[in-house]
Amino acid sequence: MTQLLRFRPARDSAFRRELRARAEAYLAAKHTHRFGDWRVYAKAIFLAVLTALLYMLALRTSSAWAFVACYAGCLVAAMALAMNTLHDAAHGAVFRHGPLNRLLIRLVALPVGVDTDFWTIRHVHFHHPYANVDGHDLDTKPNPFLRQTPFQRWSPQYRYQHLYWPVVAALSLPYLNWYGDWLDRFGKTPVAANSRLQGWPGWLSFFCWKLGHVTLVLALPLWLLHDHVGWGVVLGAYLLGQMMASCVLVALILGTHWAEVDFFQPQADSSLPHDWCQHTFYTACDWTPQPCALRHLGYWLGGLNLHLTHHLFPTWSHRHYRALAHIIAELAPQHGLAYRNLTYRQLHVSQQAFLRAMGQPPASD
Repeated sequence: MTQLLRFRPARDSAFRRELRARAEAYLAAKHTHRFGDWRVYAKAIFLAVLTALLYMLALRTSSAWAFVACYAGCLVAAMALAMNTLHDAAHGAVFRHGPLNRLLIRLVALPVGVDTDFWTIRHVHFHHPYANVDGHDLDTKPNPFLRQTPFQRWSPQYRYQHLYWPVVAALSLPYLNWYGDWLDRFGKTPVAANSRLQGWPGWLSFFCWKLGHVTLVLALPLWLLHDHVGWGVVLGAYLLGQMMASCVLVALILGTHWAEVDFFQPQADSSLPHDWCQHTFYTACDWTPQPCALRHLGYWLGGLNLHLTHHLFPTWSHRHYRALAHIIAELAPQHGLAYRNLTYRQLHVSQQAFLRAMGQPPASD
């Protein structure tokens, strides 16, 4: 990306004005603020303790099978912790003070492994403003495994992407840790140019971060368990845990930008023909777990199932998303906007239809 895109001004949007007014009225009625509260902190502490407990159990076992189970569970719990804290903190929505959010991001992401500086830039500064915009949303950039926009070149393997996409989902986190981050660091993407850490300070921070991750998740288990668990088991458990954590996250979230949405290319003057609020409705949806017995699943997903709501209110704690979604559902039809809140089954069906459609060769081919 070489320049910023321009949306139509949203200052004249009656929907935006009314939505903001209703959201502020909701906060006032609840006598609260947009950041996290003790319930968010309690959930974070519970997930952090669970992650640490599973890690300690893995390091104290003499059984390879028990190690794999506890170690993989630890990495899945670490991802759940990241979904509930790191994501909000990247948007400045956990604490009022920026340094506390940045510290939380670093601590929580250590067992996950991604470079948080690069991930925050990629997510907050590229994906959020330009979701589903060809060449600007780095989450949909061309790759050999998935064709995610109608503007990307077609290859024969895409015919089967609706079948093998769970494998891609499972490998997304290892790919980001051990390939994507390095592409960013070597300046092969637009991410590093937007980092606050340039030159040697950037390289030093990057190496220290990766070394800390390797020490925690590989070196310590290999050192402490070398008499009981082989290095192949440790590496295999690491890959299994990362793949399980990645598959859970990607499978539950990625379809929110695939389910009957639009994709865009910037016009010649680097503009888009709608305002930012409209763009959110065109490119995202919410979904709610069904049946009612599963309604609390969204709580453990950090509210990320209410993805359209999150894109409209990225700097609000996920504890508010359900209330905000009700406000959006009421206001959107009054302003000609299509708000969609699907079941997961509907999301999955739409996701499969999208992958099948993108897997077909364009008519010109």
